[in-house]
Amino acid sequence: MNQTDDVEIVQFDNVGLRYGTGKEVLTDVSFTLYSGRFYFLTGASGAGKTSLLKLLYLSQRPSRGLIRMFGTDAITLPRERLPGFRRRLGVVFQDFRLVQHLSAFDNVALPLRVAGVPEREIIRPVTDMLDWVGLGDRSHARPATLSGGEQQRVAIARAVIGRPDMLVADEPTGNVDPDMAVKLLRLFEALNRLGTTVVVATHDIHLIQKMPESLIMRLDKGRLSDPTGALRYPPRRASAPPRPEVLGA
Repeated sequence: MNQTDDVEIVQFDNVGLRYGTGKEVLTDVSFTLYSGRFYFLTGASGAGKTSLLKLLYLSQRPSRGLIRMFGTDAITLPRERLPGFRRRLGVVFQDFRLVQHLSAFDNVALPLRVAGVPEREIIRPVTDMLDWVGLGDRSHARPATLSGGEQQRVAIARAVIGRPDMLVADEPTGNVDPDMAVKLLRLFEALNRLGTTVVVATHDIHLIQKMPESLIMRLDKGRLSDPTGALRYPPRRASAPPRPEVLGA
């Protein structure tokens, strides 16, 4: 078992979230994520998956409850510390959020440049990453000239290029064909094997079945299913588990 498996990197304790004066979209959500684990977040449309991901990548504060990330109280984190904190996260947004006036290459290179990586050390990894996602010949193209699937692959490349401590992905394979979906999943898996915690929201059960060591978080009307306690006390990795463990099954 990887030595980072038992390191807690995210803790949610009785977290609730409501927008404005409406009803809660997340209710009493409690779980712990561990370094080096691979998680799938599932649930019907409207169950609260995107809202939960927003809390994970720090674009939203909860209405109540406690959230700790990397050993720090994320709710009271001073605003000036947020940029550095967010650089530890890689995010794949459902709507891509590419910088429209930048090329595919420059979008992928952006996290490295923000982190201060010298330009001479950027060209090779960004070129290799674009080749991996099948966009080596589109590196100079701007987002408006790319298809939805191509934009999604650029967004994924940008999210993983800096080898973040945690990757959060919202339906990352929703606009690509099945073969590319599997290839992108293998990219996430390779990043995970390097120690990155991965959280992927998806409806694709076939994708989930290709990751037999993953843990599955299921949201139902804003509540997280965890009857086995596996989110708080994850089982030890087996050498060859036959099927993924489904929390809430």
